[in-house]
Amino acid sequence: MPYRAVIFDLGGVVVGSPLHAIGAYERDHGIAAGFINRVVVDTAPAGAWSRLERGELTLEEFYPVFDADCAAAGCSISARALMRRVAEAVEARPAMLEAIRCIRTRGLRVGAITNNWAAEDGGTQALRAYFDAFIESAVTGIRKPDPRIFHIACTELDVAPHEAIFLDDIGMNLKTARALGMTTIKVEAPDAALAELEALLQFGLR
Repeated sequence: MPYRAVIFDLGGVVVGSPLHAIGAYERDHGIAAGFINRVVVDTAPAGAWSRLERGELTLEEFYPVFDADCAAAGCSISARALMRRVAEAVEARPAMLEAIRCIRTRGLRVGAITNNWAAEDGGTQALRAYFDAFIESAVTGIRKPDPRIFHIACTELDVAPHEAIFLDDIGMNLKTARALGMTTIKVEAPDAALAELEALLQFGLR
């Protein structure tokens, strides 16, 4: 199949995974592994995390509301300290940036779809220049896995879903993309994901 675009998630794909930072916070504070992510999932779409990623809460507004969500689920946390850990973990992966450069050199379009929030330090905004389309949940008011955010990306890239490959580290996001007709790659180990992407595109990325 001739692909015309590759779309990347950011956290856990192009940059370090916030899930690893959350896991470290849980370990350091004696919190059951996976507790915080369960709160995020169980409170969606009305919970603090979902509202933050849709741009409905600022970080300052988010902290006490997410603290309350976690307390209601049975464990006290400091959302402020947690999000500080998450921000520190988000460093770009050079191999992924090189792959993006190679893809664009071959004439394919490259997009990003990220569930994010407005951050005073700009967060991952420095990565914008690497992409032809940069779709943010905090700007669109729509977060993955809502299919509408995938349609926005395809429209901005001027491709049909079946002409795109989508990389993400979260299964439910990939499930939505597949249902729309995209070819998907689950990113667990970046090198393995890049090898899978090379096989689909039939040219080297490293």
